[in-house]
Amino acid sequence: RGNANVCNIWTTDTTPANNDGDEDKGMRPGVFTMINDGSVFRILDFHPGVEKRSHRTDSIDYAVVIKGEIDMDIDGVNVHLKAGDVLVQRGTIHNWINKGTEPCIISFALLDAKSVTTESGKVLPAAG
Repeated sequence: RGNANVCNIWTTDTTPANNDGDEDKGMRPGVFTMINDGSVFRILDFHPGVEKRSHRTDSIDYAVVIKGEIDMDIDGVNVHLKAGDVLVQRGTIHNWINKGTEPCIISFALLDAKSVTTESGKVLPAAG
């Protein structure tokens, strides 16, 4: 994703997580948003003009803005966040937008979750 950097701190691929061994799970190879039956703890650095990526994940995302400001387009509604703000995102279509002049740094803990199911029974799986 242009104008954004990611650093995975830790990942798991089971629930409950397995604490055995001494492998550095932050060094998991590959490009991924979420891990089935697992979790991802990462830091993202969104620079001004970050490339658009509207997407939905099959996860519950806990986000804490560490530095800067950012807007989140969440299901068509704009939410402005600044350092110290927290956000819980639950399977919505969303996109991060940095309209400022400084990078925004956010910490994320993503936990695997079932796809959203609407009241009419339609399943809304991960997309984008």
